[in-house]
Amino acid sequence: MEAELVALATAGATTLVQQMATEGWAAVRRRMASLLARRRGAEEEAAVERELDQARTDVVTAREDGDEEVAQGVAVVWKARLRRLLAEDPAAAAELRQLLDEVAPQQQPQGTVRDVHNNLSGGAHGMVVQAGVISGGVHGGFPPGGPQSR
Repeated sequence: MEAELVALATAGATTLVQQMATEGWAAVRRRMASLLARRRGAEEEAAVERELDQARTDVVTAREDGDEEVAQGVAVVWKARLRRLLAEDPAAAAELRQLLDEVAPQQQPQGTVRDVHNNLSGGAHGMVVQAGVISGGVHGGFPPGGPQSR
């Protein structure tokens, strides 16, 4: 069970730091502060929100300066806070999972490689492009409508 809580705390902290630079930050901040201050009152929740805002400022400033280590350090701090919360209040795990599912649904971790299998047959000629994400499109010398529009 401990490994599961560590993984959940890690995912929570990583998602938290990723969300710091998004438009949805205010909602995530509010929900995370509520989670971290569970049953401790509005003053504690407001204090956690201030800490989260300071962490966000640190992360945004560091990223503007090209310093990704600060974001990693901030994630480590919040991971420890989340681990402590989950150890003290195992019921918080369900709330954290729900928050993560809503904030980053079915998000594939960065660096994960999926198996891809392609079979080409039928004497096809021309260019074949395989990519995860292509922005701007790939035309391969053909106009945007394809070879038939020539």
